[in-house]
Amino acid sequence: MSVLSTYRNLARWPAGRWLFSRLVCWKAPYFSSIAPRIETLEPGRCIATLRHRRAVTNHIGTVHAIALCNLAEFTGGLACDASIPASMRWIPKGMAVAYLKKAVGTMRATATPAFPPREAAEGYELPFEVVVENAARDVVFKATIAMWVSPKD
Repeated sequence: MSVLSTYRNLARWPAGRWLFSRLVCWKAPYFSSIAPRIETLEPGRCIATLRHRRAVTNHIGTVHAIALCNLAEFTGGLACDASIPASMRWIPKGMAVAYLKKAVGTMRATATPAFPPREAAEGYELPFEVVVENAARDVVFKATIAMWVSPKD
């Protein structure tokens, strides 16, 4: 069963998006450190939130830079998985980030591909743009994640 179909099956139930978020963190345990919550997952877009709490706070009282990077990779990876053809697989290849404003409060990340994914006989780089906003919808962080998309064996 694909990630997208699992999300669609669970999202229609009360606490289904929460459960899906926990399942992703179970499969990739490092994401549990930020306790992300999926809001939307569809081909071409993923939206997730990160609640500002002590575990993700740095020495100046803002959301830690690496927590924002984790949120970006979480949303970018799910958006990629939901967007590429079933015959393809992906892995992050690199990430460029910009910290634009102090990150305070709940963070909301939106990940979208730079161009539509395609089926291909050889691997190619597919950038995903991730924009993270605070509760006032001010952009506090941006990332471009280079995903390497290649045919499954």
